[in-house]
Amino acid sequence: MNKKNSKQNYYFRLFIIYFWILFFLIISSIFLIIFSASKGYLGDLPSSEEIDNPNIEIGSKIYDSNGKFLGKFCSDNRTLISYRELPKNLINALLAKEDIRFREHSGIDGKSILRAILSFGKKGGGSTISQQLAKLLFTGTSAKNKIERIHQKILEWIMAIELEKRYTKEELITMYCNKFDFLYNAKGISTAALTYFDKKISELNLGECAILIGMLENPSLYNPKSYPDRAKKQRNLVLHQMKKYKFLNKNQYNSESKKPIKIKFNMRKNDSELFTYYKEFLKKEVQDLLDEYKEKTGIKLNISDGLKIYISINSKMQDFAEKSVKKHLKKLQLLFDSMQKNNINAPFSNISIKKTQRILISAMKQTNFYKELKQKGFSEKKIFQKFQEIKPIELFTWNGTKKVKISPWDFLRYKKSIIQAGLISVESSTGYIKAWVGGVDFNHFQYDHVAQTQRQVGSIFKPILYAAAISKFHYTPCTKISNEKFQLGDWYPRNYNGKYGGFITLKDGLAYSINTVSARLISQITPKPVIDLAKKMGVTSFIPEHPSISLGSADITLYEMTGVFNTFANYGNYVKPTILLKVKDKNGNIINKDFFQRRVLNEEISYIMLDLMQGVVKYGTAKRIRQKYNIEGNIAGKTGTTNDNSDGWFIGIIPNLTTGIWVGWENRFSHFDNIKLGQGATMALPIWAYYTKYLYNDVNLIYDYRIIFKKSKNYQFNWKKCEINSDEDNYKFLEQEEFNTKKYENKKEIIENVESSENKKKNIELNEKINRYDEE
Repeated sequence: MNKKNSKQNYYFRLFIIYFWILFFLIISSIFLIIFSASKGYLGDLPSSEEIDNPNIEIGSKIYDSNGKFLGKFCSDNRTLISYRELPKNLINALLAKEDIRFREHSGIDGKSILRAILSFGKKGGGSTISQQLAKLLFTGTSAKNKIERIHQKILEWIMAIELEKRYTKEELITMYCNKFDFLYNAKGISTAALTYFDKKISELNLGECAILIGMLENPSLYNPKSYPDRAKKQRNLVLHQMKKYKFLNKNQYNSESKKPIKIKFNMRKNDSELFTYYKEFLKKEVQDLLDEYKEKTGIKLNISDGLKIYISINSKMQDFAEKSVKKHLKKLQLLFDSMQKNNINAPFSNISIKKTQRILISAMKQTNFYKELKQKGFSEKKIFQKFQEIKPIELFTWNGTKKVKISPWDFLRYKKSIIQAGLISVESSTGYIKAWVGGVDFNHFQYDHVAQTQRQVGSIFKPILYAAAISKFHYTPCTKISNEKFQLGDWYPRNYNGKYGGFITLKDGLAYSINTVSARLISQITPKPVIDLAKKMGVTSFIPEHPSISLGSADITLYEMTGVFNTFANYGNYVKPTILLKVKDKNGNIINKDFFQRRVLNEEISYIMLDLMQGVVKYGTAKRIRQKYNIEGNIAGKTGTTNDNSDGWFIGIIPNLTTGIWVGWENRFSHFDNIKLGQGATMALPIWAYYTKYLYNDVNLIYDYRIIFKKSKNYQFNWKKCEINSDEDNYKFLEQEEFNTKKYENKKEIIENVESSENKKKNIELNEKINRYDEE
C-alpha cells in the first residue's frame, strides 16, 4: 500500500513539475512573442506618431481666396461625436456584448482569451474593445490564412496595450464608435443613427442602440435593411447580454425583445463634398504639399483629416467664367444641331458607320451600366441588347436637366453631340488660378477639359515657335519672311486661303496666322529648340520632333498652353499655374506652398511676343474682340483651329490675367463642317470676350482696361512702324487659320454640292442663321 501511494505521489509530483515547466514555457513564449512584436521583429508597427494621432477621417474644409467655404474633401461620410453624446444604453450594450471587463483590463482580457481557446472560438473570439479598435485603426481586414491571422492578433495585442497607455477608457469607446463602418456610406455611429433611423444619436431608444451594437460583429450579416430577421435575433442577443450583466431587468428585456425591427432608412449624402472639375488637380497639389511637409518635419498628415485648405479660386470670377461658357455654347449648340439635321450619322462627320459603331462601343464600355451588367455575368451580346432598351434617363440640356425615355445607346450618341469647353484663368505674376471651368456641367460630364484633355493645339502653338526664332536669330517684329509656297521633304504646308507670294513681317505673319511663315521658321531653327522651349514653359505632354509642330500638330492640355502664354505675360518668368495657397492642420499650424518660377525668356523677347500678339487682336484673326465686342485696352492673344474644325482655341492676355479657352466635342469626329463656325475666333474667342467684360464691369475686382503692359527697357519703339499701313489690303487674309491639311468650304460650295432643291433651301436657311450669328 505504501509502495502504491509512493508511486502515485511520484507521478503527481512529476505532473506538477511538467505542468509548471509547460506553464512557464507558454508564458515565456507569449512574452517573447509580444516582446518581438513590440520591437518590430514580427512586422512593421505603427509609429508613436500614428498611435498618438489615429486616422479617423472627418474631411478637410476648402475655402476660396476670399475665405468663402466651398466644400470638403471627404473620403468618409463621418461626423465625430464626443463621449458625452453617446446614449447610456448604447455604452451599456457595447460593454455587455463586446467586453464586459473593459474597465478592468489593460487592453488584453486573459479570461476571454482562455474562454475562446477552450471553446475553439464558439463562445467569442476573445477580442477586447481596445483590440477591435486597434484592428480598425491599424491592421484592417482579417487575414483568411490562420497563420497570418494569428500574426495579426499578436500585433493587435501590442497596439491595444499601446492605445490603453495613451487614452482613457472613455476616449477608446468614443474612437471605436466614431471609426466603425456601418455600411451604406454610414461611417461612425452618428451617421449610422441618421442612416438607419433618421435620428440624432441622442434620440436613439434602447432597441435601436442594441441593433447598432449588434452590427459591430458583422455589419453586412446583421444589417437591419438587408436582413431584418437576422438583425432582430442579433438585437435580442445584445438585449440578453444586457440582462445577464444587470443593465436591464427581466421586464425590460421581455418587452423590448418582442418588438419588431423598425428602421427609417435614408442613405446620407455628404452635401458639402467638393464636386467640381478641379477637385482631382487640387487633391494632387495638397498631397504633394503634405508629402513635402513630411520630408521636412517627419510629421504625416492625411488629406481628409480635418485640414483647412485655402485655394486661389475667386468665387465671383468662377461664376463669371461659367456664365460666359454657357452663354456662348448655348447659341453655338443651336447652330451645330441645325447643321446635323440632314446628317444620318449625326453627330459625326466624314466617318463610316463601322467607325461610328466602334466609337460608341468604346463609350459604352466605360459606363457604370456596362460594368454592372458585366459583373452580373451578362454576355457582350446581351449587354448590347440591354443598351437598346428604352428607359428613363436624365438628359443634359442647355436649359437644365430633363428626364426622358431613351435607350442608353442613343443616349451615348446624344452625349457626343454636346459641345464641350474648358476655361482656365491665371494671375500673371503668381500663377494662381482664379477660375477653372472643366466642362459644361459636372453632374453630367465629369471629364475635365482643362488638365486632362490633350487635344491638337493648332495655331496657338505658333507663339512658342516665334519666341524660339526671335531668341536664336534676334529677329524683330519687322523681320520679313517669304510667303512663297514651301516644301520640306514630303511636307507641303498650305495657307488656309490659298494665297502666296511676297514677303510678310513676323508681326503680320502671326496676326494672320500664315502657315508658310511658320514653316520657314521651323526649317531655320529645327524642331528640337522649339520643343525645348515649350518644355521650359511648362509643357509636359509629348511633342513629336517633326516640323508640323510649327502649325500645331501636337496634342497638349489647355492647362499647359495657358501656362506657356502666361510666361509671356509674366515677362519671361514661367510660374507653374497653381490652385493651392496654403493648408492649416487641425491645430491651426500653417503649411505654406513654395512659390515656383524660372526664367525662360528675357523681358525684351517677352515684350516683343506681347507686341506681336497685340497685332493678332488689333487687326488679325482675333480682331473681333475690338470690332464686335468693343473691348478696349492692352490685349494680346492667339486663336487656334485644328483639322476639320475639331478644336477651337483662344488664349487671351490682359496685363494681370491670362485666360485660356478650348472648345470642341468629346470626340474629334464631331465638328462643324465649315470654317466660319469651326475656327477658334468663333468657337472660343467669344467666351473670352464675355468673361473679360464681366471682369471689367465689376469695380470690386482688380481688372481694368486702362492698365497697360509694362514695356521692356530695351524695347525699340521704331519697330511699331512695320505694322500694316497702306499695304494692308495686299494682306487682307480672312480672320481664320487652317492646319496644313484642312479643306476650306465656303457657303457657295456648300449650297452647290446639294443635289435636291429642298436641301438647297435648307442650306440657304442655315447660312442665313450663320450670318445672323456672326452679326450678333
